Amino acid sequence: MQPRSLALSLLALALAGTSLRADEGMWTFDNLPTKQIQAHFGWAPDQAWLDHVRLSSLRFPGGSGSFVSRDGLVLTNHHVGRGWIQRVSSRDTDYVKNGFAAATREQEIKVPGLELMTLMAMENVTDRLARLEKAGTPEKQALKLREIEIEKIKKEMQEKSGLTCEHVTLYQGGEHWIYSYKKHTDVRLVFAPEQQVAFFGGDPDNFTFPRHNLDFSIFRVYENGQPYQPKDFLKWTETGLKAGDLTFVTGHPGRTNRQDTLAQMHYSRDFAIPMRLKAMERRKAAMVEYAKLSPEASRQVSTQIFGIENSLKATTGYWSGLKDKAAMARIEAAEKDLRAKVAKDPKLTAAAGQSWARIEQATQIAKGMAKESMSVGTAGSTLLGYALALVRIADEETLPSEKRLPEYSDANLKTARTRLGIPTPFYKEQEAFMFTRGLEDAARELGPKHPFVKAMLGGKSPAEVAKAAVEGSKLSDPEARKALLAGGKKAIAESTDPMIALAKKLDPIGRELRKKQEDQVASVITEQGTRIAKARFAIYGKNTYPDATFTLRLSYGAVAEYPANGTLIQPFTTFGGLFDRYDGWGGNAAKAHRGDWSLPQRWVEKRGALDASVPFNFVHKADIIGGNSGSPVIDRKGELVGLIFDGNIESLPGNYFYDEAVNRAVSVDARAIVHALDKVYGATGLVAELTGK
Repeated sequence: MQPRSLALSLLALALAGTSLRADEGMWTFDNLPTKQIQAHFGWAPDQAWLDHVRLSSLRFPGGSGSFVSRDGLVLTNHHVGRGWIQRVSSRDTDYVKNGFAAATREQEIKVPGLELMTLMAMENVTDRLARLEKAGTPEKQALKLREIEIEKIKKEMQEKSGLTCEHVTLYQGGEHWIYSYKKHTDVRLVFAPEQQVAFFGGDPDNFTFPRHNLDFSIFRVYENGQPYQPKDFLKWTETGLKAGDLTFVTGHPGRTNRQDTLAQMHYSRDFAIPMRLKAMERRKAAMVEYAKLSPEASRQVSTQIFGIENSLKATTGYWSGLKDKAAMARIEAAEKDLRAKVAKDPKLTAAAGQSWARIEQATQIAKGMAKESMSVGTAGSTLLGYALALVRIADEETLPSEKRLPEYSDANLKTARTRLGIPTPFYKEQEAFMFTRGLEDAARELGPKHPFVKAMLGGKSPAEVAKAAVEGSKLSDPEARKALLAGGKKAIAESTDPMIALAKKLDPIGRELRKKQEDQVASVITEQGTRIAKARFAIYGKNTYPDATFTLRLSYGAVAEYPANGTLIQPFTTFGGLFDRYDGWGGNAAKAHRGDWSLPQRWVEKRGALDASVPFNFVHKADIIGGNSGSPVIDRKGELVGLIFDGNIESLPGNYFYDEAVNRAVSVDARAIVHALDKVYGATGLVAELTGK
């Protein structure tokens, strides 16, 4: 890995008023730097191009996707779709391991609970909310006033448009928007390759390059029982990419922290991230232990283990950025520069002069709550999660909307109810095992006298509590959950379900902790972060992009090599390279490293039919982060040329700053997808629909 001597902090650049690097940024669609793109690449997208790619893009739960045919085909990663593919699998039909291909539309499998979102409109409501602001208003009260007004705005807009409206905070509270989405609720699985070729190289290759992952899956959206016909969809490339070509990425980066204060970064580096890694390691260990019980147990948790391993590697990479002394020194210098400029302006000093100190105080308070915050919850129990939601819905819907928890406002209550009625796979043995481990962890971290431990265990062992609650509960049945929802507060009060009983004990403990967090930490950081953002706007203008918030963004950059390991890393890999790596690890006869470099048998058999020179994966300078998985890669013509599935390991500190020299997105080449569909899977009809030929 290269030293980070070239790493440049976005925050430092923004605060110093310097131009951003050519390929940097996860830009909102209202503020794309078209002049900068034009200057660097001799071309920039116009409004029609932007509208087309926006309306072709989709948000998946936890990831991204896009429409790629006039009959509603949707492209995303295999790993984004994996949990949903597992949901429609069974002991006898493991579509994650063995793949799936619908020969006809009648064979496409409806995926319960999967909802996709298209961003139809965006409205800036910052000025409307600003009219509520009065000097001297306490932080908690200011936050509550905004929340009430936001719910009012969302309700108005949803009733007017019929769309699903979400509040979006940008620039640490410097701007507030309402994004309106069309929700697609009938989504069906069309195609998925075998897990072994989708994640070839396994965890050792994860976040590296060169790569050879066929990490894609295909779904189809239906409406009124027929394939949905989107007005906009991405046409498949006819020419493909070459080194140096400009690419664009539209997707939903989940979260970055590039505009956090130095105190927040120190809190993450020294406290929050180490604690998070420890918790993930414990959960992974429990799942690995459960997987050893039987092949069926292994199948049940394979997706969860994959997700935790991915998160562990990613979070460790984020942490490395915070431990980069040179980068942190630049961030510190940039913050001092902004604070000095604020200090010279009496108006800005009055508004934001104390904001950095207030945020630092809040992070110190957060340290005292962190262990409790991480441990007080559902202890890994799906059923207890259902029960807690039922208890809270019954309580919250009796209150005026402005007094409810945000997730149970009028706008969100219908969604919460709907989710409780969706059938999901349930495995009693897995539930009892993981609930036991979760309760053991909580007892170990909090001690036997903590209210949560006393309420959950009541003097019994975690295994006793978990076994009795899981075996006695009926909440795995969606009809039982629906009946409790229909019965409301009376039905909840009279319920003898042991998970409901535990939830009733948990709810007041969780609410009390949440209130402490909101009063002393969250409201302070939110309000003071907003003040810093407004001061930054006042000094430097809006010449940068906001941190990622799992909302639609556009990134761009050229296909490019990068320096690593004392050489240059090539921009493309090929089908030939896939088999070279397979052969180099001994083929399917080798079992080293869990067989991570083995291939499905059909790939071995079809090897002679494949063109070894066809590009497989490529790297490019697009600025991405987790949540971009499944994002389409688009060329100047607005055609689909690839599919984001990863970043290189050098990109992970990008959670905190961008490094142009080595930060790369990793994508599946569009040519690899159609070549594999045609030559390996014989899916000629699907190829014809994708390519329009």
